[in-house]
Formats: sequence, C-alpha cells, structure tokens
Amino acid sequence: MRRPPSPARWTLLALQATWAAPVAAQAQATAASIDERISSAIRPLSDAVAGLVFYSVPVAGVPFPLIVGWLILAAIVFTLRFRFIQLRGFRHAIDVVRGRYTDPRHPGEISPFQALTAAVSGTVGLGNIAGVAVAVAIGGAGATFWMILAGLLGMASKFTEVTLGVKYRDIRQADGIVAGGPMRYLSKGLAEQGRARLGRFLALFFAICCVGGAIGGGNMFQVNQSFQQVLQVTGGEHSALAGRGWMFGLAMAVLVGLVIIGGIRSIAAVTARLVPAMALLYLGAGLVVLILHADRLPWALGQIIGGAFSAEGVAGGAVGALIQGFRRAAFSNEAGIGSAAIAHSAVRTDQPVSQGFVALLEPFIDTVVICTVTALVIIVTGHVDAAGATALAGEARGVALTSAAFASALSWFPHVLAICVVLFAFSTMITWSYYGLQAWGYLFGSSRLSELGFKLLFLAFVVIGSTMGLGPVIDFSDAMVFAMAIANITGLYLLMPVVARELERYLEGMRPGGQGGNPGNARRLS
Repeated sequence: MRRPPSPARWTLLALQATWAAPVAAQAQATAASIDERISSAIRPLSDAVAGLVFYSVPVAGVPFPLIVGWLILAAIVFTLRFRFIQLRGFRHAIDVVRGRYTDPRHPGEISPFQALTAAVSGTVGLGNIAGVAVAVAIGGAGATFWMILAGLLGMASKFTEVTLGVKYRDIRQADGIVAGGPMRYLSKGLAEQGRARLGRFLALFFAICCVGGAIGGGNMFQVNQSFQQVLQVTGGEHSALAGRGWMFGLAMAVLVGLVIIGGIRSIAAVTARLVPAMALLYLGAGLVVLILHADRLPWALGQIIGGAFSAEGVAGGAVGALIQGFRRAAFSNEAGIGSAAIAHSAVRTDQPVSQGFVALLEPFIDTVVICTVTALVIIVTGHVDAAGATALAGEARGVALTSAAFASALSWFPHVLAICVVLFAFSTMITWSYYGLQAWGYLFGSSRLSELGFKLLFLAFVVIGSTMGLGPVIDFSDAMVFAMAIANITGLYLLMPVVARELERYLEGMRPGGQGGNPGNARRLS
C-alpha cells in the first residue's frame, strides 16, 4: 500500500487550491454556457445510443428495456446450465475467500478476498441507495422480491464470466502484471473455436464501451452525485461549497490519484479495508432502523410478497414490480456486464473456477443484502407500500427518499448518508479506473506512457464531473456500460462449454483421489 503524502505535499496542494481560487468565479460564470454547449453537442449522439441500448417494449402496458431481459435471460441460462451453482457452491466460495486454498506461489497479483472487495467496490454505489428507492417508489414494495430473485440468478452470470476471465488472462513475465477481462477471453477464447474475427470485433466493441463507461458512469457521475449530497447536508445554496464543486473535485482527484497510481495492488489494498468498513457503516444504520421498527417487519414482508404478485397496482401491478426489481438488480450488481471479470483476473490462483466461486458472492452482497436493507428501511418507515410511494414520501425520490426514510428514525442519518455516498463513490471510481485502464491498454497498448496518459485523463474528468451538469453525458455513459453486456454475453454463450469443462475438472480434482484437489470437499458442491 502506498505511503500517505507528507505534510509538505498537503501544504503544496493547499497552496495550489489557493492560487486557483481567483479564477474560480470566472469559471463558475462560464460553467452554465459550457454545460449547454457540451449538452447540445452530445445530446443527439447520446439520445441515439441510449435509445438503441435501452430500447423498450411494452409488457402489460409497462415499458420493459430489452437489455434487462438480455441480462436476466443469460442469468437463467447459466443458472440452469451449471445446476444452480450459486446454491451448490456458496459455502465453498466462502472457504476460498477465507484463503483456505490460497497459495502465494500461484500466479497473480492479489488475494481472492482483495479481488472480491475490489470488484464489489465497483458495484456497491449510489445504485444501492438511490436506485433502490426509485425502484420501490415506482414498482411498489413487490419490486424488492424480484430484485432479490434477479440478484440470486445473477450469481451464476458472475461465476461464468469470472471463470473465463481468469482462464484467459495474460500475465507479463517481467513483472507479473496481469491483463484480463472480457477483452481477453472474447478474443482468445473465440479464436480457439475458429471464430477469431468475431472475437476481435466483440473484444474491441467491449473495450471501447468500457472506456466510455469508466469515464462517465464510473467517474463523472459518481463525483457529481457525491458532491450534491455533501452540498445538501452542509447547507445547500448557503453552503460554503456552493459554486465550488471544483474544490471538491480536486480533493477527490488527489485521493483517487494516490490510490490508482499504484495499480491493482494499491486499489485492492484500499478496497480490502474500505469496502467492509463502508458496508458495515451503512448496514449498521439500516439494522438500527429495522430494529426500531421490528413490529412492522411482518407487515413489510407481507407488502413485499403481496406486491410482487398483485394483479393491480402502480405501474402495472406484478409486471411493474417485476420490471422495476429486475432492472434495479441488473443495474446494481452488473452481473453479465463483464466488468467484474477484469478485477478478478488479477487474483493469485492456478484454478480459474475457484475465483468463479468467489465472484458469485458479489450479487449476493450487493443486491440480496445491501439493496434489500435499503428497500426494507424505506418500506418499514411507511414511505412505500405495495402500491408504491406513499403520501409520507411526498415528492422525494432517489437518494432523497432513502435519506428521508432513515432520517424518520435517525435524525442524524443524512450526515452518515453523505459519508456513505462519498465512500461508495470513491470506491467505485478507483475500481472503474482500473476497468477503464485495462480496456485502454487493450486498445492502445500497455506501455507506461499509455497507462499514465489514461490515469491523468481519468483524474481530469474527476474535476470536470464535479463542476458541470452532466445530462446527456451520463445517458451516453450508462448506455456504454450496458452495451458491454451485448458483447460479453454473446461471448459467454459461445464459451459456456469451456466453463463446463473447467468446472468438471475442478470438481474432479476435489473428489477423493482426484488430481490436485482437496479430498473431502466434494460433498459441499454436489
């Protein structure tokens, strides 16, 4: 882990901020016009790409994005093909995370636990706080049921893509640096099947979308929304930070830069400490609220089950609840997107399937645990029922609804929420910087100069994202992230036989008398 900057370094940064202050007023004065110009230039392309990627069809009168169906269908296929591996392998996944099978002599850069926390840090973010609130406000409490189901199914998608990510990764002999992810298994895996041209096309398509998604959704959106939450709890328009988003962005850029300059080992060292801490902080506050409303938990569960299957209700009743729940789960845990395979590829292991088991824990942590706690808090506090947002919710939606629900039980929670939002945003940015860097390296080469160029570009957009209204920029970057799933899942379907062979070989090695396995563990996966 990198050493913290010296006091002299912090003094230099403070002086730089002071020198920059005289030009801040002029920058703010022109920000609106710059935003308008950027929005006008990008909007036609953004609308076209987002309209294509998020194309929806009416289902029982409710718009259903086909990309969500693409992700959920893949999760169902992988669940059935690998015989509910998320249930059979759950205990084994925990054993691997605990380091039971870790050997420091294995190739790779980080431990299974560090790989898991690095990947989780890229998915646990504002979607778990704001996105869930939007889903239950529109789809009612029943959306929670379908969200949990989609999260459970998505565990099989993570298993599939991460197994391939580790199998087809490249390890630089000189220094042991790993390059992995869908770019590698799409190009190399499909080439083995005689589909080299298709593999190269899908890999290039994925890499381009990944770079766009990393800079927009994994960077600009995160810093922008975290600044807005900090601004809200510090006085809004009367806050000392009002009109000074660049200062917040500069501070975040410095912190992000201190981590990402060190690569995946530095990122993993930070996320291994940060992810458990921020998850415990948020879940701890949520559990306090649930304990204070313990008498309403049976009612809340009834609202969830009833709303999931009701014939009538807001946004199409059961269908509306299903769509909102599936959409939130797909958007939150990124199962099938392919991003997690990039982080997991750096793990120290000689068994690709072992890290596939670790990866299936991600949707469980992200969706089944954290998203469900958010939904339950909103429901038990009376802000949402089976029909959707109640009068108590008022006009609050997104993060404002989550904040209001927590604050109704814990008056001090909006300040804790601001801390959680900043931590979630920070962890997401450092992980997505690595995703973007790996995609950038695939496109332009992995030289030191190329890597440094991307990191500086990423940090510049941290500052830009905190100062401007994002509008169509985020619409475009969101479309880029989910377009990754088009290429990734196409490849996963074609490479399923490879995963099946790897799984069978791994299980055979674990049976008594098997080669290279751990006798006695086969019962846990049967």
